Amino acid sequence: MTLAADQHFQHGGSGYAAFRPTYPSALARQLAALAPNQQRALDVGCGTGQLSVLLADEFEAVEAVDVSADQLKHAEARANLRYQQSPAESLPFADNSMSLITVGQAAHWFDLPRFYAEAQRVAQPGAVIALVSYSVLSIADPLSAAFRAFYAGALADFWPPERRHVERGYADLPFPFDELQAPSLRIERHWDCQTFLGYVETWSAVKAARRQGSSAVVEDFARQARALWPTGQRLNIVWPVTCRLARLS
Repeated sequence: MTLAADQHFQHGGSGYAAFRPTYPSALARQLAALAPNQQRALDVGCGTGQLSVLLADEFEAVEAVDVSADQLKHAEARANLRYQQSPAESLPFADNSMSLITVGQAAHWFDLPRFYAEAQRVAQPGAVIALVSYSVLSIADPLSAAFRAFYAGALADFWPPERRHVERGYADLPFPFDELQAPSLRIERHWDCQTFLGYVETWSAVKAARRQGSSAVVEDFARQARALWPTGQRLNIVWPVTCRLARLS
């Protein structure tokens, strides 16, 4: 994992656990159906376990790793789910031990050639690898235009360069495998203003802006959001989910 990722995610695990959206349960079901068996899955760069816990409903055992101790500290527990601190490029698992290997919203931080070598090492014959991401959200009016101006305008100089991979659904990440057809899914939430702004605070660009003394751009948007948000209502928010899938030999 890059130094930039280490800087962004060594803190803030509580915010991730509270505000980051979870993936649709259909994603885990479809990935499990593609795997050669449902014995053991591995979630790499798991954060606070948004994808890991869904896999735990489909597999007998799930291993989940992340470099950030703070993220793991706030991860959601399951009886058949074990979290460990580990980089993606040096996985603490035996050869031929995993039937599914997933990466949720983290592959753009990895040293991908090294990670892919590790994934192939730990994969069982016929195991599936899935790079999952969710792209820029769309939010209902009356906040839609203000959000776009904030995301692409006020925060433009604070997004790490790796963010472009997320915006493109990982389409331009190296993926040296014969790809499988991916499911078409989305995340949908109905949030109040406080929850939405809590989610915004988890962004790497917002953290960078605050570190660099530009908290005003974040506070200005928060004031604008509160002023525009319909009183007592929840707004519809949608993230498109993309998945690059392959079967490892």
